[in-house]
Amino acid sequence: MKHAVIIALGSNICQNAHIQWASQQLERLLSDCKMSSTLWTEDIKGSGKMYMNRLVCGHTEMSVKELENSLKELETQCGRLPSSPDVPIDLDLMQYDQRRYHQKDWERPYIQNLIPDII
Repeated sequence: MKHAVIIALGSNICQNAHIQWASQQLERLLSDCKMSSTLWTEDIKGSGKMYMNRLVCGHTEMSVKELENSLKELETQCGRLPSSPDVPIDLDLMQYDQRRYHQKDWERPYIQNLIPDII
């Protein structure tokens, strides 16, 4: 069974390269992939670093757990270290079928501004 998903991408170092890399990986992982434009935002934690953000929607036959594990694996492949303030790529599962995750993030302006690109 195919499940509709929305994934949020974010990067605060080598942003263009990392967002492009992650977008290509997600195109391989998901079917019917649709990408939003990119949007620059300031770090909500006040580090002064700028994030490039994108939303991707598509379909998968993976379970939530399998998909989340795949996203974490991609973050690791891109060089993400939990202890580092540098974020080569952050991949968050925002929606799986009708279930939404990261509720507070849905209220963020960048999510609100990018959603129309993919729905």
